[in-house]
Amino acid sequence: MLPKYPKTSPLTLELRPLLHPLFQQLPDGISEFTFANLYLFRNTHRYAVTSLVDGTLAILGQDAATSFFMLPFALPEQPLLEQLFRERGMMKCASRVQATMLEQRGYRAVEDRDNFDYLYRREDLALLGGRNYHKKRNLIKAFVNSHIFSARPLREEFRNDALCVLDAWRNETDQGDYEAAHEALERMEDLQLCGGIYYVETQPVAYALGEEVAGGVSFAVHFEKAVSGYKGLYQYINQSFAAILPESYETINREQDLGNEGLRKAKLSYNPSGFVEKFKIYPGKPLPE
Repeated sequence: MLPKYPKTSPLTLELRPLLHPLFQQLPDGISEFTFANLYLFRNTHRYAVTSLVDGTLAILGQDAATSFFMLPFALPEQPLLEQLFRERGMMKCASRVQATMLEQRGYRAVEDRDNFDYLYRREDLALLGGRNYHKKRNLIKAFVNSHIFSARPLREEFRNDALCVLDAWRNETDQGDYEAAHEALERMEDLQLCGGIYYVETQPVAYALGEEVAGGVSFAVHFEKAVSGYKGLYQYINQSFAAILPESYETINREQDLGNEGLRKAKLSYNPSGFVEKFKIYPGKPLPE
């Protein structure tokens, strides 16, 4: 039983049996809206969960000084929605359908382009056919021809190898999502995450980890980490992982670019088939510039 708003509950593993089946039924495939994603980033965004008096489930959060709420499953009755906007300020991760409905009620919807999820046809990433992927194929060929490599399912027995990859990645970059990625590996059985791990000879060099979304027709790659020094490695694991995913996954969700221009260029270079659009919603009166 979830507490009634304004009381909240932290996101704990004990809530997974209640929340995970609800998230699995969501059709939009918004990458934030899985139990695993919310749980792993619960400290980053200070997530908490609550039930409104009409039974609508809401996720509350805070980024720095900005409070927000999210409504993954439904919009509440109008007085409750107005209360959320008064007390929490803004709504994040609204789907296009929600944004349209809220605009009709007089709210202001703003595209959150930096957080659009990139969608790719699974078959496109697995085959990399055609002229558009010529450079990707050349990079993969360079990796394959230069190294003795292997790939394995990321099972518990290979967890420590994946943690070694993650630690090496952290030492070569800023920490980014290190804490969430570390806990994802520690809790991958509890959260039912699956992935692959990649070796050059006996050295672990990369891994990918994620879960299905959008009612089972898409696979979201939550984490993809690799060590430096292997030309074509990222291109290889991208293609290799797509190739081993079941054909029941029509698309692969490779999540957002967070406004990073280099990351945006890299994601666009794989020719996305579309985006999972997300919107921020504000009260109808325009905010000051």
